[in-house]
Amino acid sequence: MSINSDLLESLIQFNKKNPSKYLLYLNDVTYPIIDVSIAHSPIPVNEPTTRGGVYFSDKFAYKMNGTIEDLSVVPLLTKKMLGPNTEFGELKITTQIESDEKILNLEIITNLTNSVQTPNSIDLNMIILKLESY
Repeated sequence: MSINSDLLESLIQFNKKNPSKYLLYLNDVTYPIIDVSIAHSPIPVNEPTTRGGVYFSDKFAYKMNGTIEDLSVVPLLTKKMLGPNTEFGELKITTQIESDEKILNLEIITNLTNSVQTPNSIDLNMIILKLESY
């Protein structure tokens, strides 16, 4: 994982105070993500473990939750999620924040750990793997 903790803290604080625009990129299509929250929270394991070929060495991770209202994304997410798949893909999400009076473009790489579909939307639960400004 390559997460700049200062950059991540800036993202978390900015996200709490400002409605940010998040975009998920899948198969050359972008999907807006709304109601995004980011938190540092425990992973429910007692020891380091392997899941889907990825090794989680920490008991805590930065988790990201958000909602997509375009249900055409559902079939694309099936191949990306942890769980029945032994191999899964990373999700690329972009956003912008303001830090020190400068606009920063951010790329967030996540793994999808869970999703809940409703008739009008799909809620995504992800673990942040990488955060970079570009």
